[in-house]
Amino acid sequence: MMKKYGTTFGFILGMLSVFGAFLIEGGSLKALFLVAPLIIVFGGTFAATIISVGLDRFKSIFTLIRKAYFPLKYDYKKLISDFFALSVKSRRDGLLSVEKDLSNFDHLFPRKLVRFVLDGTDSSTLENIALLEMNAMQERHYAGAGIFSKMGGYAPTMGILGTVMALIMTLANAGSDPNLLIQNIATAFIATLWGVLTANLFWLPIGDKLKKCHLEEKNMMELSLEGTLALQNGEIPSVLKARMISLLPQKDQKEILES
Repeated sequence: MMKKYGTTFGFILGMLSVFGAFLIEGGSLKALFLVAPLIIVFGGTFAATIISVGLDRFKSIFTLIRKAYFPLKYDYKKLISDFFALSVKSRRDGLLSVEKDLSNFDHLFPRKLVRFVLDGTDSSTLENIALLEMNAMQERHYAGAGIFSKMGGYAPTMGILGTVMALIMTLANAGSDPNLLIQNIATAFIATLWGVLTANLFWLPIGDKLKKCHLEEKNMMELSLEGTLALQNGEIPSVLKARMISLLPQKDQKEILES
């Protein structure tokens, strides 16, 4: 349960820690939500990102955010079970007999690999094709995560920029009401707060979550490749299963073996 709602829990905890501490010290939330600092931080961050990666790639951030917080699920246990079943059927009825069972796979990648085997692709070519797709996937995923890493770097800088601009305006009005000057100085640092806050609670965590999504998909692809090669080589089902399980962390291995 904690794993399922870990992102939500972490986000709420972070916001409560920051804003709760501010309220405990006697601050007012109204003082934090000022339009000008928000425009500078968010507008400046988005502008710098568009300049860096281009408008087309910037438009993809909304899709990437959805992918980060609602990632695809990869059932490694089912994947191993599906390959095990194919191996049993292949040894009993021949390799071509498994064609009807390819739809059992939840993802396209293992279906493609087994299809290549059925079409007569040799193991070396099969492995090269799989590695090419995995490398291309890695480049796409890291490019997407890199966008948020850039945003995590731009946001604090934009916050500092907003603070400097506000301080310049404050100093330009030196000699006026001291209380107004003190209030303007306090307001100036709100931009820095939002820059640091958005970087560390929004943009950088999203980039890290996308990298985690990449690792999970990569694990699925590596498992699929190992299972397909074992199937192609005619390994006995128990050996095929052992080869695939060996790619998983010890905790997952124990869970599958005991199930």
